[in-house]
Amino acid sequence: MPRGDGMGPPRETGARSGRLGGMRPGSGPGGNCICPNCNTVVSHERGVPCYNLNCPKCGAKMIKE
Repeated sequence: MPRGDGMGPPRETGARSGRLGGMRPGSGPGGNCICPNCNTVVSHERGVPCYNLNCPKCGAKMIKE
């Protein structure tokens, strides 16, 4: 605190807090996995990355929604 007023340096505009950057796709345990080919949606299981799942319809790798 340069002036001792407790304010500190100003934050950048649009700065995000948190390890994964807040509300970016793929962050956090919730959400769904979606197939980029056929748009099939499967609920995301905690501890299992979407990219490790294959689509039940077409077999493509899933991505986090």
